[in-house]
Amino acid sequence: MTRAMHKLTARTVATVKDAGRYGDGAGLYLRVTGTGGKRWVFRYTPRKGARPREMGLGSAGIGGVSLARARALAHEVREAVQSGDDPVAMLRAKRREESDRTPTFGEFADEFVESQAINFRNDKHIAQWKMTLTHYAAPIRKKYMDEITTDDVLGILKPMWQEKHETANRLRGRIERVLNAAKAKGLRSGENPAQWRGHLDTLLPKRTQLQRGHFAAMPYTDVPAFIAALRARDGMAALALEFCILAACRSGEVRHLEWVELDMEQRTWTLPAEKTKAGRSHRVPLTHRMIEIVETVRPFTGELQLVFASRRGAPLSDMTLSAVLKRLKVSGATVHGFRSSFRDWAGDKTDYPREVAEAALAHTVGDATERAYRRSDAFEKRRALMEDWEAFLSPPPDP
Repeated sequence: MTRAMHKLTARTVATVKDAGRYGDGAGLYLRVTGTGGKRWVFRYTPRKGARPREMGLGSAGIGGVSLARARALAHEVREAVQSGDDPVAMLRAKRREESDRTPTFGEFADEFVESQAINFRNDKHIAQWKMTLTHYAAPIRKKYMDEITTDDVLGILKPMWQEKHETANRLRGRIERVLNAAKAKGLRSGENPAQWRGHLDTLLPKRTQLQRGHFAAMPYTDVPAFIAALRARDGMAALALEFCILAACRSGEVRHLEWVELDMEQRTWTLPAEKTKAGRSHRVPLTHRMIEIVETVRPFTGELQLVFASRRGAPLSDMTLSAVLKRLKVSGATVHGFRSSFRDWAGDKTDYPREVAEAALAHTVGDATERAYRRSDAFEKRRALMEDWEAFLSPPPDP
């Protein structure tokens, strides 16, 4: 029977504190001491009938051996054992060989991402970094760190700069950070070929030349009629979309909403920091209709962790909510665009201060000093604002 492998994640390795031995599978373990020290060990049996042995693969702390590197070393040691070779001698020779050469971009990028895991919000964020630096940066992954040039970076960015500008810009920033880290470790010298200001900004079109504007939004005057049409439809997706519009929040925040985040007595939804774009906790007042929607889905998902779940118990996809718009023959608008509809309505039709409307959208307002003095999140004012938004979307029937 095949033993499970790759049980650990980079974030677990970075954040685990309890002393013990944590298995990654197939003989690889992370050992955490009572003082917080972390080391990689590989457990193996040198020959049939012999007692198991352990060999160290290096520190797992910051700047040490990454999870990806530990797995690669464990694989090589495993092969050495199966071939009857001395794994200790093999590992020593391997380390001598690697100390004499510069790592490739792929090797260094993988280790850099895992060394930064503790700074990421969640495993999904880590996966995004790994995907972009593996898939999109494939042309330079096998090049040594000190060989990467501006032409190499442009060769990656140019094909996607117009069609996938946001992705290309994020990728550029991630490559820049990896190359900066390599320079700090003495693996590179000179200017960073992925630097934007004063370098790539002279070689690639400016962002403003390519910007396609905000997410397409429905005029707020049309939203009440849309809500009426939405309520005439059955299904989890329609309810989730209505909840999203009423809360003026992001689609992913609703699709991944968990029952534990809701306080029905206080009529409050508290988003944990790791689920928000800004990386800080955010409270959302629950209006009467939002509570009604939650109670409607409770018989179907109350036993699950998620409030809005598919039939398989998984989160609804972003395409599922967008499909509701298509079925209602809505063009020129997106799910995310309803946040803009809300913001336009708040600015045009109400007297609520700008700060209250921005806080309802979980936007950061003011400089660091202003935010330090403004400790309150204006929650009660936001509750009144959201109730007015609901009233606007649900006008009483004509007499």
